[in-house]
Amino acid sequence: MTIKTPKLEELMQQLIALPSISCTNPALDQGNRNVINTLASWLEDLGFSTDIQPLNADGSKANLIATTGKGSNGLVLAGHTDTVPYDDNRWNSDPFRLTEANGRLYGLGTADMKSFFALIIEAIRELDLSSLQQPLIILATADEETSMSGARALNAGHLPGARFALIGEPTGLKPVRMHKGMMMEAIKLTGLSGHSSNPALGNSALEAMHSVMTELLKWREELQHANSNPLFEIPVPTMNLGHIHGGDNPNRICGHCELQIDIRPLPGMNLADLRNELELRLQKTLTGTRISYETLALLDGVPALETPAESALVKAAEKLTGAAAEAVAFSTEAPFYNRLGLDAVVLGPGSINQAHQPDEYLALEQIKPTVKLIQDLVKQFCM
Repeated sequence: MTIKTPKLEELMQQLIALPSISCTNPALDQGNRNVINTLASWLEDLGFSTDIQPLNADGSKANLIATTGKGSNGLVLAGHTDTVPYDDNRWNSDPFRLTEANGRLYGLGTADMKSFFALIIEAIRELDLSSLQQPLIILATADEETSMSGARALNAGHLPGARFALIGEPTGLKPVRMHKGMMMEAIKLTGLSGHSSNPALGNSALEAMHSVMTELLKWREELQHANSNPLFEIPVPTMNLGHIHGGDNPNRICGHCELQIDIRPLPGMNLADLRNELELRLQKTLTGTRISYETLALLDGVPALETPAESALVKAAEKLTGAAAEAVAFSTEAPFYNRLGLDAVVLGPGSINQAHQPDEYLALEQIKPTVKLIQDLVKQFCM
């Protein structure tokens, strides 16, 4: 079979050159369809069957599921095709042009994480895919950097025969089997505005929020006392009171106040339970105050990840990398693969410290080890 896919450097260059920014600001948000179409073309050339699944009405955002081989214990090599926005004036090179310098490849998405798809193709085109005994699935998602809508849209019917999933986020080629979850909530209080010279004329939402914040800090202390995992650098769940605004003038009693919080739960802590507890504490704090409230999820939460240490994929990743599986604070799409019954490990080239930074790069020294790692995993789980 004649293989038409480009060489590795050109694979990377083409992926980096295709803008696919995901942002909560509609003015900056872009689709990923050009990246998806390009990957689908390359994988079809390698003998994969491809399924492009649109996620929005105009099809500008989509997932790609590319499959070859049959069986019931297959391996998924997964990642996201979107990037975060960039600060043009802080880059020393064109973010959309792959630039080699100082033993590094610079470009938006080199570490997080378009390069991983190029490395997958580089690895598997050297293998005899006709000898697969289990399915090999390449999965590329949309909007990981914002809503994770691509991973959320997956269901078991999309991945027949899959049993294991490797998510190639930048971990410095050290396996991750646990990470914290994430939930971001807005708490909105409504009181009654009035002239500040007479407090009886109003009911301050800002003062009520002071009581709410006191209760939240008490709850945080209770959560951290009740939940701990020494495998994490920060071994307790965290709660950040990140943003507050309210009122409009010093001489008016504050009628509206909003607080936005971020909670990072440990594995074993349920997002729905946390939201229910938040509601109960707000009810308790505000009962009798004549202050009304509402809560709003700023983003659909991401569950915490925990893949058992005895998982065959965890053990294989540890053996092939020579590194013990870690626990990290950042969130990924991996829990959504757990939800589908797959053992999931996060493992890829590049550093999380480079993600979302100007002059993002992938060290050249990580390319060959990544290619070999992918090949070894495919051989172990699919051949």
